[in-house]
Amino acid sequence: MLKTNEGRLFTAFLTVFCVWTVTAQKQPNIIFIVADDLGWNDVSFHGSEQIPTPNIDKLAYEGVILFNYYVQPICTPTRSAIMTGRHPIHTGLYHNVIMGQEPFGLRPNETTVAQYLRDLNYSTVMIGKWHLGFFAKEYTPTYRGFDYHLGYYTGKEDYFVHTSNEHIAADKHAFWGYDFHKNGEVYKPEFGQYSTELYADAAINILKNHDTSKPLFLYLPFQAVHSANEDDPLQAPQKYIDRFPYIQNKQRKVYAAMVSALDDAVGNVTASLKETGLYNNSVIFFTTDNGGPVCGFDYNCASNFPLRGVKATLWEGGVRGVGLVNSPFLKKPGRISEDLVHVCDWLPTIYHLAGGDTSKLKNLDGYNQWETISSGVTSPRKEVIHNIDTVGNFSAIRMGDYKLVVNSNYNGSWDGWYPTKDEDEDFVIPVNVNPQAAVVHCPPKPPDVETNCQPFKAPCLFNIRNDACEYINIAAQHPDIVSKLQARIAELLPTVVPAANKPEDVNADPRLHGGNWVPWINLTRFNEV
Repeated sequence: MLKTNEGRLFTAFLTVFCVWTVTAQKQPNIIFIVADDLGWNDVSFHGSEQIPTPNIDKLAYEGVILFNYYVQPICTPTRSAIMTGRHPIHTGLYHNVIMGQEPFGLRPNETTVAQYLRDLNYSTVMIGKWHLGFFAKEYTPTYRGFDYHLGYYTGKEDYFVHTSNEHIAADKHAFWGYDFHKNGEVYKPEFGQYSTELYADAAINILKNHDTSKPLFLYLPFQAVHSANEDDPLQAPQKYIDRFPYIQNKQRKVYAAMVSALDDAVGNVTASLKETGLYNNSVIFFTTDNGGPVCGFDYNCASNFPLRGVKATLWEGGVRGVGLVNSPFLKKPGRISEDLVHVCDWLPTIYHLAGGDTSKLKNLDGYNQWETISSGVTSPRKEVIHNIDTVGNFSAIRMGDYKLVVNSNYNGSWDGWYPTKDEDEDFVIPVNVNPQAAVVHCPPKPPDVETNCQPFKAPCLFNIRNDACEYINIAAQHPDIVSKLQARIAELLPTVVPAANKPEDVNADPRLHGGNWVPWINLTRFNEV
């Protein structure tokens, strides 16, 4: 017979073990939120002095801020990595984005995170932007593992009337059509509703009506804060614009309003998670899809300062992403993680959380990062392939603290640093920066900062830990490291599959489909898979 103290210890052990077992067996809800084109310096938890983001900040400060988190430089590649856990160089989606009239996408032989989770008994819901191809119905969300989809297929559209225009070389006029769908069908009751609020409301409705006998995977890629069509690129309800009287630059003012609307939407979704009790068994991921398009780029006005470059470039401003994880399951919350994390890592991390055996996942480029994020265990990731674009002939890779940049795009015209300031008066600082903010600190700017790196002439090398702003090219001082990183790119080059891009197809013209962007190719007839 056990002694009294030993009996108590044994009873306590059994209690803890049983609680742990029940918790471990209960699959968590996965809430995956994507912001579109959100810049590093557009959230106050990174020190933005213009745009307060209290709701996103709350998730960040009470969760884990990802300080060395990387995404791909543009939309389609990042979204393909989220869906598959595979790097775009291995799916063919590494060069540019998918235009509405281009007949290609994420190939059906790629298994998506939604398909993996549905096999684990998850209810899979997508609300928002797809941008992974829709030329054939087999490429659309409800054929890719989602039980339900409400949103749009193309890369950008009007926030209120949900029409998208695409310029096409074979036609003097842009293709213009309505792009809003529900489970594969054109859906028009949402016409006139501001998309950021619309998607938040739709997500809240899903949460309130969710059958808790099944775990939920909610993929929530907002339209915000991508620019809309060229005729009216930055759009927000006036109530949000009125929050920023101190910003004189009109573009930046409306952009700030768009961010503020996004922040409210995230706050409302989080509040609903808590009101329904779902938060207690949820993991929330928040990420941008790429760096911000600064004022004058892509009709937008984001800020990545003090990071170098913009969306679509391989400088830190194009690929260093706003990212966080929030959950009651985090063992060490309330901290900044400086471990290396890449967008490819989300699929194996989510699969692990859902109870799947990650050792059975094949041909992935991502790592299960849960212990790194939750407990602070050293990241299994030692390198990040920013891109190897064999069509554009530019590449970049980070290995440990060192980053190599080979060539650049846009002929180097967006390779600079773009501080946020008003055009009409001295910059006003109305936001009190939280001392907990994860802020990038740059070394002193050298006199030759504009000329010491000329990536078209020779690869540039930076120590990102010491110089996240990419001020100081140290290639001449470390030829051995340059050679090592060049050798790694050369080693990876044979694994880069041909780009999936296809020439535009005039048969996509919405005028041929009742004024709508819809699938226009029958795969059984054309055998395009």
